[in-house]
Amino acid sequence: MRQFGGKSRRSAGYYLSMAALPFIFPVSIAASPQTRETPLEAVRETVTAVLRILEDPTLKESGKLTVRRRKLEEIAAARFDYAEMSKRVLSSYWKQLREGQRKEFVEVYKSFLSDRYAGKIEDYTGHKQEVSYLTERIEGSYAEVRTELRSDKTTLPLDYRLLLNENRWLAYDIIIDGVSLVNNYRSQFQKIIRESSYEELIRKLRERSLPPDAKSKPRPAGS
Repeated sequence: MRQFGGKSRRSAGYYLSMAALPFIFPVSIAASPQTRETPLEAVRETVTAVLRILEDPTLKESGKLTVRRRKLEEIAAARFDYAEMSKRVLSSYWKQLREGQRKEFVEVYKSFLSDRYAGKIEDYTGHKQEVSYLTERIEGSYAEVRTELRSDKTTLPLDYRLLLNENRWLAYDIIIDGVSLVNNYRSQFQKIIRESSYEELIRKLRERSLPPDAKSKPRPAGS
């Protein structure tokens, strides 16, 4: 399976146990004339919608947490390619699953990942918050958009890897502070399956009982 990346971007701390190989070249290439949007436009639209929900005071009440998460899941589902993410995160184990198990995993992983993604952004949403869209790079049907989420607390690098699917750019991986969601959870998921079972992995995902932060080292540049 093709992997989109290059040298990894380093940062002071690694908040998730992932590895990433984002591009370092500040090159922007126009999208194909057949597409209705550029990768950057796709990311900007999604991030703006997510922040609008996180900053909505009517959704910050404790009793509205479920409603807010559902709204975030709807936004993510429209832009994230969870089927592609699932294939990549399970790697060889994906081929061993029956069709019903694949559908089950995609649905459970969707809820799990939207929680983690929204939670990470929410951690960095302060009184003064803005998103900087740094670079866009396209290679055929693959693209990467590099962004930074800045608040009165700190700055969080967020890079989105996208795949062109029916003239729409859909995210198949997110690089958070230099580490990849796919690489991180691939390592964790395979360990659970090896040491226990696929059913145990599903149980942990449903309970959101995987460790949220990373302790593992990033992959070497160029690997």
